[in-house]
Amino acid sequence: MKTSVEISYYPLNEEYTKPIEKFLEALRSYKEIKIITNGMSTQIFGEYDDVMKILTKEIKEAFQNPNSIFVMKIANACLDNYTLPSN
Repeated sequence: MKTSVEISYYPLNEEYTKPIEKFLEALRSYKEIKIITNGMSTQIFGEYDDVMKILTKEIKEAFQNPNSIFVMKIANACLDNYTLPSN
């Protein structure tokens, strides 16, 4: 089953950019998933089992930093080419 995840990472410390960059670099190392980033969040697309296994591993690694927060939305469809219907 295909899945789409929108994820935002909030390391609650003064040097917040380094943990975010490290997390994104780790995600980009996996060829099983497609990643799109923007200033607000990261979208991850792929097979559900692959995506969840990768996120479990990388979020656990990121949680080594104290006071880290992740916010996620998960869909049971691949929405990487989704466009809103026009009115």
